[in-house]
Amino acid sequence: MSESSTRNHEVTTVHPLLTAEGTLAEPGWSRRLLQIYDRSAIKAPKFRIKEWDYYLVMNDDFAGAFTLSDDGYIGLQSVSLLNFKEGWEHTETILNAFPMGKFRLPPSSDEGTIRYDDGRLKMTFYKGPGKRGIACRFKNFMDGKTFSCRIELSQPPMDTMVIATPWKENRHAFYYNQKINTMRASGWMKFDGKEYIFDPEKNFGTLDWGRGVWTYDNRWYWGSGNGIVEGKPFGFNIGYGFGDTSAASENMLFYDGVGHKLDDVTFHIPSDSYMKPWTFSSSDGRFEMDFVPVLDRAARIDAKVIVSDQHQVFGRMSGKAVLDDGRVLEIKDLMCFAEDVHNRY
Repeated sequence: MSESSTRNHEVTTVHPLLTAEGTLAEPGWSRRLLQIYDRSAIKAPKFRIKEWDYYLVMNDDFAGAFTLSDDGYIGLQSVSLLNFKEGWEHTETILNAFPMGKFRLPPSSDEGTIRYDDGRLKMTFYKGPGKRGIACRFKNFMDGKTFSCRIELSQPPMDTMVIATPWKENRHAFYYNQKINTMRASGWMKFDGKEYIFDPEKNFGTLDWGRGVWTYDNRWYWGSGNGIVEGKPFGFNIGYGFGDTSAASENMLFYDGVGHKLDDVTFHIPSDSYMKPWTFSSSDGRFEMDFVPVLDRAARIDAKVIVSDQHQVFGRMSGKAVLDDGRVLEIKDLMCFAEDVHNRY
């Protein structure tokens, strides 16, 4: 067996995610949620458990990002509106003290509805047969004005990226994550008298679904994008920095519903500015890209115990992506994002 196939261990059977001792039963990647997450099986304090659902819906001109999360001793609920054409973005976040499971986020992305309502923000994520939905109303989102949305994402049978990753320094810490790309998006967002319409013929959404126990200090890199390439839906997920990835990386291409596993991908970020052009290279030569930023959604929080320094950079990617059978896809000006995030929490 080659080194890359050993590193990229694919999980193919259904079984509990954690052992009786609370450690990962089978680190690796899979095409859907096969390992069963059970919050009660975790052998760590409740305030260390992190659970979140994050949706990003975008096109060439604008995007919306939506988060519902329970991060143990803090809950973080947020909405972002990004206008690439005009060069601005706004993120509004509501923090909750010590939710520690009371939001009852579903143990699987395959079913369940999440509802959050604190009077100012009302947001619902739902999963139906072959589709997902986002409904939101955020009072005083910016300048006293309300943001609202109703978005539907289609999810036909297709491969996704799932990874189960441990941490070497803490055997009870783990990262269980699913990225669902290339979901066609329809619906609208409304803010300040303007309506932002998503066209399912060419616009897509992505779900970042995560459950786990994290160590305190982590820096990660993540990138994702979707579009139409040679008439078919194309997407990618790349990233590293989430614990011990010796069993598998989370790097993957999606083309016409089929996943194509990649080895290591490296982000080459200019040291003096996130807004200068980046490049991406891969150990297997299958993801070689140039990236031209258009907007940096930067955020920094320093509350002593909790520190977060985030740069989610949106821009256009061009280069080549190689499928498992060797077919080369030429990528040209694909609107996507890549981020560099350092959190201590």
